[in-house]
Amino acid sequence: MAKKKTSSKPINIGISEKDRAAIAEGLSKLLADTYTLYLTTHNFHWNVTGPMFNTLHQMFMVQYTELWTAVDPIAERIRSLGHVAPGSYAQFAALSSLKDAPAKPPKALEMVRILVEGHEAVARTARSLFALVDQASDEPSADLLTQRLTVHEQTAWMLRSLLEDE
Repeated sequence: MAKKKTSSKPINIGISEKDRAAIAEGLSKLLADTYTLYLTTHNFHWNVTGPMFNTLHQMFMVQYTELWTAVDPIAERIRSLGHVAPGSYAQFAALSSLKDAPAKPPKALEMVRILVEGHEAVARTARSLFALVDQASDEPSADLLTQRLTVHEQTAWMLRSLLEDE
């Protein structure tokens, strides 16, 4: 029986292969940062203790749920650009600008500080891609980046507000 021939036509969406590759590389870093922050936030949700337990436990759940929901659109945008999305812990560790969660859970307010730094780092990663996506007229990626920036900047602000009286 003859094998069915599959066509692999080049992608022609109005963005050059070079630009698609560069954008996909940047989005892979954003995906890795987002996933790493998701894991850290979920870890803190499980392990938070102290007088702010109820507040932080609930807040962290809302935050990790949002992060979990965010990874799919980022990965799917990478695929839409014709590239493979990273998906292993080793790839995420190599690509992420964030540190892994501490092995021993820190005190509650240290968790908040770590998450502030994480959200600010993810915002910087997202922001660093704007010049490239703008130059390539990649509006879908720009829209995705704008959405992510809004979430990360707002979440960092809300978390920072918990640290103001220190």
